[in-house]
Order: sequence, then structure tokens, then C-alpha cells
Amino acid sequence: MADQDFKALATSVLDTCRAKGLMVATAESCTGGLIAGMLTEIAGSSDVVERGFVTYSNEAKTEMLGVPADLIEAHGAVSEAVARAMAEGAIAQSPADISVAVTGVAGPGGGSPEKPVGLVHLAASRRGGETVHLERRYGDIGRAAVRAATVADALKLIEELAVAG
Repeated sequence: MADQDFKALATSVLDTCRAKGLMVATAESCTGGLIAGMLTEIAGSSDVVERGFVTYSNEAKTEMLGVPADLIEAHGAVSEAVARAMAEGAIAQSPADISVAVTGVAGPGGGSPEKPVGLVHLAASRRGGETVHLERRYGDIGRAAVRAATVADALKLIEELAVAG
């Protein structure tokens, strides 16, 4: 996705959320703040972007988002259960209306047969609503490409929740 496409997608997300009066929080592991960074690249984003949590370590997921340590131990940080808990934790720890969370294996190392490089779990939550989950297997396409694809999918997920509500 080209830079102008990312900006167009981020602008669309901001416009949709703004029109509905929704605030957004991000909870990011493998993207390290890129989702919040892409949104805040757009002037005027402060009326939509409430906060971002960069929770790269398991301890940060637990301390900042309230993800139970035993959940991480049971399922691993890269899992549907942890992504959902991260999204729900971002809602609980902020006044945001919508949250998006991502956790994955961006590579080039760190993968396993069960959790290969390119596996990313995304979750989004709407205050008072359901938490949705997406599993993506981008493949071993390079760290930057995995992170970029994750940002694009996360932005689309925010917009879907904003439109649905």
C-alpha cells in the first residue's frame, strides 16, 4: 500500500469516527505504535484519537491493559485470546469508544510451526458492544510489510466498527 493510500485510509477512518462522535484507542504490540502514528499523521486527528498503548512486552500488556498473565501463559502473546483482552483492556483503561489491538510475529525470526512469521491477531472492541477478531497470515513477506499490512487491516477494522454502530 502506497503512502497516499495509507493517508486516504486513515483520513477516512478519522472522518467516519468524527461524524459519529467516536474516540479511538490503540493497543499495539507488533506494530509498536504505527497505527496511532498513521492516524495522528493527519492534521486534526486529536478529536478522534484518544490514546495509544504500545505494549510490546508481556508485562506491559498486563500492567497497562490488564491482560491476565495466566492468559498470556496459557495461549501465548500472539493469540486470539490475548488480542481480544488487549482490545477490551484499551476500552477499560480509556474513555475511548472504539479500540483496536494487534499482536503478532513480524519477523524475520521468532516464528514457530504453530505461530509462523506473518501471523497477526487483530481485535477491535466497541464500548458496550462485542469484540471482533481477525486472524491474518501474511506470510514471511518481511518485517516492514507485515507491519504495514497490519496497520491497513487495523484501520479497516476501526472503520467497520464505527460504521456498524
